Amino acid sequence: MDAQSHIRPVATKPFLLPEGNVQISFSGGRTSAYMLHQILEANGDLPERCKVIFANTGREMPETLDFVQECSLRWSVPIIWLEYKKDKNGVGFNVVNHNSASRNGEPFDNMIFHRRMLPNLFQRFCTSELKVLTIRRYLVSCGWKKWNTAVGIRADESHRAKENNDSKMTVYYPLNKAMIGISDVTEFWKKQKLDFDFDLNITKGFGNCDGCFLKSEQTIANLWRMHPDRAKWWAEQEAREFKGKDPKRHHLQRFKRDKASYAEIKDFISRQGDWVFEQEGLFCQADDGECTG
Repeated sequence: MDAQSHIRPVATKPFLLPEGNVQISFSGGRTSAYMLHQILEANGDLPERCKVIFANTGREMPETLDFVQECSLRWSVPIIWLEYKKDKNGVGFNVVNHNSASRNGEPFDNMIFHRRMLPNLFQRFCTSELKVLTIRRYLVSCGWKKWNTAVGIRADESHRAKENNDSKMTVYYPLNKAMIGISDVTEFWKKQKLDFDFDLNITKGFGNCDGCFLKSEQTIANLWRMHPDRAKWWAEQEAREFKGKDPKRHHLQRFKRDKASYAEIKDFISRQGDWVFEQEGLFCQADDGECTG
């Protein structure tokens, strides 16, 4: 039985573009790449009213950036790369590309500096600032007044498919509507690997921001073991002293206030070796899901 026989037929209609302006949100992961592929298959060349956007936080693994570029080249689809920017002129964005994209957390660091606090489980402004609002500012600068946003949330995670609509943006979920689950995405990429030697070559758990605080302690421990320089960036953020306008904020902060810090996880590893860490991640990080805030 060949690889194709494992892949069930996929309905085309859910992937047809709605009327009006359309923004396709591309996280750089397998699921959103699959969604982009199906949209291209259903519509052919995308019209000018449709923009595919990747928002780079600066904490994506190099493999993710290479994958985004490879999708663009292999599928002949322009992908707009954006980064958060705030300076004396206010909050804005930078348009970058594969070569000029930040790789050491610069947009993330800039956001923390101006917010004077770390994002955390209760205030996840990293997603809204680095991705959602950065994309919104760009689209408004293009003259868009209203648009639809395609987000790659699968049917097996439909509890995350919320109506995050407002006066400008209407979110829709093609994969959820087409009843696409993780097995469909997995089989698709198995075939891409077999037929075209094309896949996201990244260690499981390291998708999206490499050391995201929504990931399990086990994943953070693995990051310390395999990429200590990348884990160090997160520990350094927790070591910063924040001197905001509010005197109560003049202290060190943590991404997870009731969990082990990044430095403590490193210490556990050095003292205990293969310590049994918390295995479960939270929210969008389960199964390398789309980070939507």
